[in-house]
Amino acid sequence: MTLPLKDLPLAELAGVEKQAFRDAMAHLGSAVNIITTDGPAGRAGFTASAVCSVTDTPPTLLVCLNRSASVYPIFEQNQVLCVNTLSDLHESLSNLFGGKTPMEARFSAAQWLTMATGSPALQGALTSFDCRVSQVTQVGTHDVLFCEVIDILRSDDSHGLVYFDRRYHPLMRQKTSA
Repeated sequence: MTLPLKDLPLAELAGVEKQAFRDAMAHLGSAVNIITTDGPAGRAGFTASAVCSVTDTPPTLLVCLNRSASVYPIFEQNQVLCVNTLSDLHESLSNLFGGKTPMEARFSAAQWLTMATGSPALQGALTSFDCRVSQVTQVGTHDVLFCEVIDILRSDDSHGLVYFDRRYHPLMRQKTSA
């Protein structure tokens, strides 16, 4: 007799190995974002694909941030951020913010605007979501930041950028008929 999964003791539900999980996640395409903040703890930013919509009432996103990241204390103290969804023109900027490049060099590589929270909004981003962190939940090595959207800037002049199979891929917009 086989028990349904929900009835098996947790010890019998063998966990998925870390590398198998990472390899499977490489097949989950996602938008590429640069998450920025500015405030009492300073200015910081990092590249993230772990961003998604939670609800539209109130407009809320979630952003995942590793607690061992060098930028973590800055985001933790500032409690505001901007999710800058990148266009296909921003691949090199994504690499800068995803590496060990000093913060000053990261920000000097692009033009930035300031929105309501004071967090840097990337000029030319597909979308910039200016947010305040409303809730934080710890899961494993990461904090899940629930971010209430305060303001939005959009640009329809570029194509999107996704990360899939450990590589960047441009997304071309389809022309819509009027």
